[in-house]
Amino acid sequence: MRVKIYVSLKSGVLDPQGKAIERSLHTLGYDEVREVRAGKYIELELEAVSAEAAELRIREICDRLLTNPVIEDFRFEISAK
Repeated sequence: MRVKIYVSLKSGVLDPQGKAIERSLHTLGYDEVREVRAGKYIELELEAVSAEAAELRIREICDRLLTNPVIEDFRFEISAK
C-alpha cells in the first residue's frame, strides 16, 4: 500500500518558516499572499494485511516518529500501489 502523510502545525502554533516564506513572497511582489503555513509531506510504502491494519500502523508511526503530537497534526491517504 502507498501512504501519503501530510503534517502541519496545529492552529495557534507559531510558524517561523511560514512567516519567512510569506516575507520572501512579499519581497518578490506577491503582496496578495496571506497566512503562509509550512508543513511536511511524507510518502511511504507499507505492507499490511488490511486497510484497517495499515491505518493503525500509520497512526502509530506518526505519533512515535514522524510528528510531534504536542504541536503538529497529521492526516494521511492510503491507496493500492
